[in-house]
Amino acid sequence: MTALAEFLAQADGWLAARYPKAAETGKSRFAWGEGSDEVRVFQEPDPVEEADALPAIRKWRQELWDHGYGWIAGPVQYGGAGLPSAYERAFEQLTRRYEVPGDSALTVSLGMIAPTLLRHGSEKQKQHWLPRLYNGEQIACQLFSEPGAGSDLASLSTRAVREGDTWRISGQKVWTSGAHLADIGEIICRTADEPRHHNLTAFLIDMHAPGVEVRPLRQMTGGAAFNEVFLDDVVVHDSRRLDSEGNGWQVGLTTLGYERRAMGHSAFGGAGILSTERLISLVRAAGQDQDPVICQEFGELISHLRAAKYTQAVMAAQAKAGRPPGPEIALNKIALSANMKRLGEFVAEVLGPALVADTGEWGTYAWTSVVLGAPGYRLGGGTDEVLKNTIAQRVLGLPRAT
Repeated sequence: MTALAEFLAQADGWLAARYPKAAETGKSRFAWGEGSDEVRVFQEPDPVEEADALPAIRKWRQELWDHGYGWIAGPVQYGGAGLPSAYERAFEQLTRRYEVPGDSALTVSLGMIAPTLLRHGSEKQKQHWLPRLYNGEQIACQLFSEPGAGSDLASLSTRAVREGDTWRISGQKVWTSGAHLADIGEIICRTADEPRHHNLTAFLIDMHAPGVEVRPLRQMTGGAAFNEVFLDDVVVHDSRRLDSEGNGWQVGLTTLGYERRAMGHSAFGGAGILSTERLISLVRAAGQDQDPVICQEFGELISHLRAAKYTQAVMAAQAKAGRPPGPEIALNKIALSANMKRLGEFVAEVLGPALVADTGEWGTYAWTSVVLGAPGYRLGGGTDEVLKNTIAQRVLGLPRAT
């Protein structure tokens, strides 16, 4: 096996021959009033710009795949390089030094659907789909939540009816990230009436098939980062069924575990909206740094962010060891949604009317998108209430309430 230093030297040369160096941005400290004051909890790209960027992202993934960097830690039998996960993390760090297209449109594909396929797919499915996801040929989305079953996935009503070797799927899904870009979708459907948790089945559907309609879902932030998907008698061959019939609940839990891990990564401060430095500057710019109540609330907020950081460090160590996310990963997600709620309330108190009146003043009205978007984290990846039940029952072993 190639030594890590040698691997990185080769990768650095490969990147340098194809992409320009990225501008140095990490060495300068945050300065209030300089640059863009945009702060968002959900990225809401312009649809035209997003579509224009997609060919470059696909080309980037194909080049990575062709030169052995597309799935560095992946099993060799599915096209991966079979190297330790440390090599993959080191390569990801290395790419930040260059202006590469990146994987912004592939978060669900590579972070949630691909690992679910690796765990639950048949040998034929893994041989077929995993290379296509990692080389960018196929983009995937996740079709779980429904208008009447957002917080209780087990009660979903989208139904799949079997007819020989095919299934006919009808229903509606909501809050689907990237559905407008996706080629395939992992969907959980009801295939029997009872028993609960054993009457669901997972499939990979063609997002371009007849009967699939994707509509943008406008949020109160003004953007449309999500979609609602309507399925009208969509025909799916049984070869696209994931795992056994009736085991869709377990497939869904796997995907949600990876989703919560991804969401939990941002449960503590960094260079973004939870940055301690940015929040201190906000308090000072608002002239509230001598207010004892604001100072106390600021200290409490920072304490919660630090606690989340330590929890995340433990989860990250488990991920580096190759351990798939278990029910305890819900702690990360709960920390994130709680911290977003605290942040929104804190910002609203600091800014007061300046939050809702766009006067053009830097760093004030821009926080509106955070206050309006933060409640979404209490729903995405499982509601706080559902996740607290998961921790109580599956981590702490507490009895189910009667």
